[in-house]
Amino acid sequence: MSDTSSSFRVAREDLSRFMQAVLAVAGADKASADAVTRALVTASRMGTDSHGLRLLPHYLLALKGGRINGAPDMQFHQRLAATGFLDADDGLGHLAGYTAMEHAMAMAEKVGMGAVAVGNSSHFGAAGCYALAAAERGYLGMAFCNSDPFVLLHEGAKPFHGTNPIAFAAPVTGESPYLLDMATSSVPWNRVQQFGAIGRELPDQVAADAAGQVSRTPNDVAALLPLGGSAFGFKGAGLGGMVEVLSSMLSGMQHGFRLLPMGGPDMSTPRGVGHFFLVMKPDAFVDAGTFARGMAEYLADLRAQPASNSSQISAQVMAPGDREWRCQAQRDAEGIPLDSANQLAYAEIAEQYQIAPLIQLD
Repeated sequence: MSDTSSSFRVAREDLSRFMQAVLAVAGADKASADAVTRALVTASRMGTDSHGLRLLPHYLLALKGGRINGAPDMQFHQRLAATGFLDADDGLGHLAGYTAMEHAMAMAEKVGMGAVAVGNSSHFGAAGCYALAAAERGYLGMAFCNSDPFVLLHEGAKPFHGTNPIAFAAPVTGESPYLLDMATSSVPWNRVQQFGAIGRELPDQVAADAAGQVSRTPNDVAALLPLGGSAFGFKGAGLGGMVEVLSSMLSGMQHGFRLLPMGGPDMSTPRGVGHFFLVMKPDAFVDAGTFARGMAEYLADLRAQPASNSSQISAQVMAPGDREWRCQAQRDAEGIPLDSANQLAYAEIAEQYQIAPLIQLD
C-alpha cells in the first residue's frame, strides 16, 4: 500500500476481510468483529467517511488498552412488553447497537413498538446503521447516542454536549429506505479530524477555537457549533439535550459532559456510553399497505419538486438517504476510496497485526 494517491480504492469484500481479521487478532470475538465490520463498511459504502473505515485504528487502540471488552457478556432485561435495558458489558458499541435493535424489533413484532436503552457501552460509529437495520426488515427505526463534550451550548464558551446523533429510517417498498442520520452539532467531530488529515478547510459556522470564536482551520478547532451555527444554535443545542436525556438518563449512565474523552489519553477505563433505540411496526398504526402507499406518494411528490435556481446546474431535490444510496451504488461498482492518511494507517495496521494488506483495485 505504498500508493498514496486519491485513486486508491478497495473492494468492500476485501475491506470486510481485513477488518474482521485484524479485530480478531486484537481480541474481539466473532460477534463483535462482525458487528464492527458491518457498521464501518456500511458507513463507508454510503460515503459517510467520517464514521466509516477511518475509525478502525481507534477501536484497535481501545481494545489494546483495555477500555473496550472484546468478548462481552451482554445481558438484556425486558422491563415491560415494549421496553428493555441492555447492559453492554463495556463491549463494542456496534455489537450493542445491533443487539439492542434485534430485541426492539422482536418486541415491535409482538406489540407494535419496542424501545431499548443501552448502558455500559462504547462508541458505535454511525447511528444510521442501526436505524437502517430496522428499516431493512420493514420497521421504522430510530437511534440516539450520547458522547463526550465537543459542542458549545448556544452562546456558550466551552463544550458541553457531545455530537449526540439522531438517526431515523423508514422502509420504502421496492426502494432503499428513507434514511436520516445527523449530528446535533453542525458537523460531527470526526469530520474535523478527517479534514485536518487531508489538509482541507472547514465550512463556515461549524466549529470554534478555544476562545469560542468561529474557526475554519481544523488544527485550531477546540469545539463544534450546535446545529444552526452562531445565530440559531439554540435549535441544535436543544436537540442535543433531548438525545442526552434519552441516552443517558434512561440508561442510568453519566451524561456526556462527564464522560471520559473518546480520544484518550486514558485507553484503559471504560467510558459508559449510553444509547437509545426505538422500533415501530407500521401496520400496528394503520391498515396493511397504507403506510407503504403513503411513503410512495410522499417521496414521489418530494422528488418532483424543482431545484432552486441558486443551486448547482445538476442539482435536484433529494430525500434523506438518496445521496447515500447513489454513493453506495458507485462505491460497490468502483470500490471504496482511502485517502492518503487512511492508506498509511491501514498499511501500518497490516504490518503490526501481520494481516494481508488491502488490495488496490485496478
